[in-house]
Amino acid sequence: MSVLKAENITKVYGDKRGGLKVKALDKFSIRVEKGEFVGVMGPSGSGKSTLLNILATIDTPSSGELFINGVNLAGLDEKNAALFRRKELGFIFQDFNLLDSLSIKENIALPLVLEKMKVKEIEKRLEGIAEILNIKGILEKRPYETSGGQQQRAACARALIHNPSIILADEPTGNLDSKASQDVMEALEKLNNEKDTTIMMVTHDPFAASFCKRIVMIKDGKHFLEIVKGSNRGAFFKEIMDALTVIGGRQNDLI
Repeated sequence: MSVLKAENITKVYGDKRGGLKVKALDKFSIRVEKGEFVGVMGPSGSGKSTLLNILATIDTPSSGELFINGVNLAGLDEKNAALFRRKELGFIFQDFNLLDSLSIKENIALPLVLEKMKVKEIEKRLEGIAEILNIKGILEKRPYETSGGQQQRAACARALIHNPSIILADEPTGNLDSKASQDVMEALEKLNNEKDTTIMMVTHDPFAASFCKRIVMIKDGKHFLEIVKGSNRGAFFKEIMDALTVIGGRQNDLI
């Protein structure tokens, strides 16, 4: 069974007075299996953000069906959808969204504290995830005392600490320099390889995308093409660049 299955997702935006309507997604379908690391790319306005919002249950499709672990999300009311989202989904944002009033350790543990998990179990999970993401040395610091790359790795830890079914990452390297971007992507790759973490990432950055195992290109709200990674990341990066040239024209259009 797929961790995530979206079937013929269509999203139409428009005012209720019969004005101009915009079809952001047009019968878009995608499946993500357990342990996959999937990237979604496309030109500005292609529907990437709309797709991520629908998959994150922040928005609802105009038509089509969305299943996560076999659960049809259309059948959930607002309260149960929120509970489902908190349990099954992990989120990584471009802006980190860490609380400066809390230490890195407290930020990471927050989802488990809200679930009233026992302290010993929280400490056990924290130790394991901090080791993998190489952030043990900053756990007692406040976010403003750490670098952008360290903050994003902490955000990755927070997204993973409650063992969600899938991580949804929205431009996770968007605010980072090249070194920090590499550190974060290597951390995500390590999570995927060592913990079999299922990740779906929206990005415009071909370097970040080259860490994925599969890339789905979207254009004008439709599935355009897919690229599957082989054994050579350099060759995969070149394939991504070539595909972006075809799908979006100028490199500047891809942001």
